[in-house]
Amino acid sequence: MDLEQIKKSAINAINNASTAQDLESVNVKYLGRKGVLTGVLHSLKDLSIEDRRKIGSKANALKQKLEELINKKSNSFRELSNKISFGFDVTKPGLKIFSGHLHPLSKIDAEVRKIFLSMNFSVVDGPEIENEYYNFDALNIPANHPARDMWDTFWLKSKNNPFRQLADSGQKSKLLLRTHTSPVQIRYMEKHNPPFQIIVPGRVFRYEATDMSHEFNFYQVEGLMVGSDVSLANFKFVVEEFCRKLFGSKVQFRFRPGYFPFVEPGLEVDIKLEGGGWLEVMGAGMVQRNVFDAVRYNPDEVQGFAFGMGLDRLAMIKYKIPDIRLFYNGDLRFIRQF
Repeated sequence: MDLEQIKKSAINAINNASTAQDLESVNVKYLGRKGVLTGVLHSLKDLSIEDRRKIGSKANALKQKLEELINKKSNSFRELSNKISFGFDVTKPGLKIFSGHLHPLSKIDAEVRKIFLSMNFSVVDGPEIENEYYNFDALNIPANHPARDMWDTFWLKSKNNPFRQLADSGQKSKLLLRTHTSPVQIRYMEKHNPPFQIIVPGRVFRYEATDMSHEFNFYQVEGLMVGSDVSLANFKFVVEEFCRKLFGSKVQFRFRPGYFPFVEPGLEVDIKLEGGGWLEVMGAGMVQRNVFDAVRYNPDEVQGFAFGMGLDRLAMIKYKIPDIRLFYNGDLRFIRQF
């Protein structure tokens, strides 16, 4: 049998092999120790030098080709076996791996902190379970004050409550979920002397129905700057600088009178982005004298401004999100957009 016949016969046998056992039989028949092609190679010693060179090179090339074809066919049988064993095709391209995405509220929180830190503000934190004194009384909102209706409150039963120590203010003992982060400002002023400038980001709670713009759980960031000569001019610079860094240099501002019991005068800040209308973003004002009295500051020696804004509100404006409830529904399709 010449090499061309061996080649044709062997390739045909490899292609027709339907099992691994069939393929092994082909391998033994042609490349085994007593195989057809092996016999040709062993017979080279009986040929002339010229024929040995001519046939030897062709026989070795054919041996290499048949080994490659057999290995390739053997691998295809192995892949098929894995597919059957694992219940799926292991040769299919893998699914795309999605990288993690920060929640838009996490993104806006980090950006707000970064901006205020760049303006030398410190970031302060405090408890989400508060007492009535810090949440209301120390902020010039005593019991039966009409302004308390502005904050729909989740009250907590304090008997055997593990957070009962939070109620030991000496004035009030009723516990609640904080309705704003302003209590942290009171706690900070009790332990620090001015001058200082801080922001207080955190979660707050309001006992109210949910809709496109309201949630019973949301996030705020409040700021406070106190010193001997702090004025509304300082506040105007800080808030305008903050908004320009957050929304861009073309933002416009409008300041309107507003009422909040812990500031006097009080004002509300509106902004207008390019191509849009006016949007309310924060309430603010100069700290009320009674608040300084509560923390034993002399209101004749120090003054300051305070402001508060919703992080949810800022994220809705910045990322053009129409419904606040999207932040809390856990839909990953929403998160993956950011």
